[in-house]
Amino acid sequence: MARKPTLAVWKFASCDGCQLSLLDCEDEILSLAGEVDIAYFLEATRATAEGPYDLSLVEGSVTTHHDMERIREVRKVSKALVTIGACATAGGVQALKNFADVDEYVSVVYATPDYISTLDSSTPISAHVPVDFELNGCPINKRQLLEVITAFLHGRRPEIPTSSVCMECKRRGTVCVMVAHGTPCLGPVTHAGCGALCPGYHRGCYGCFGPAEAPNPESLARHLDLAEPDLGRLRRTFYAGTSGD
Repeated sequence: MARKPTLAVWKFASCDGCQLSLLDCEDEILSLAGEVDIAYFLEATRATAEGPYDLSLVEGSVTTHHDMERIREVRKVSKALVTIGACATAGGVQALKNFADVDEYVSVVYATPDYISTLDSSTPISAHVPVDFELNGCPINKRQLLEVITAFLHGRRPEIPTSSVCMECKRRGTVCVMVAHGTPCLGPVTHAGCGALCPGYHRGCYGCFGPAEAPNPESLARHLDLAEPDLGRLRRTFYAGTSGD
């Protein structure tokens, strides 16, 4: 009997939302379990198997010295490594500390700051080890995740759209909130994947799927009557580490 490919799912600094997207696959996860051996996935089960693993999915950013050591160990035991979500691909919301005084934050937030050991920055996994593919989103799109897993199990490149949210608005027949209502929207510079969820409810996109391929933020800044640094601050939420100064 042929050995099933092994899948491992790892957590670093994150909220667990992207791992929950995998668990949210419901019916599909039963089929997935029949195709792969889920060897390490603490969000789902305490039962684990030692590597090496054919495919590792990594959620979360690197924020401690321990994280830096651990991600190198994960890379060593993974034939392919895919980062999932804003934290793993760009540092996440916690990358806001990259622009601040971390010691001041720690002194304000924690009752006993001496117990806290953290780096001054939150960095993506790719800043520390080679990554085979990055899947955007906060959280990720579960169907895109299934496509990524299927693609790697069959030895092909994942077919993930590289267009902007504007294309998703067009496909669903959503009227442009910027043109029709003057609502500030990051859709033109944001990676597709959410299905234009916010514009579909008459809200501007706020960039939860990260920068689109070859964005033009200067043009958007002019349209919104913003200076380029102000647009960078507007984008500095889920993908703070990629928003510029």
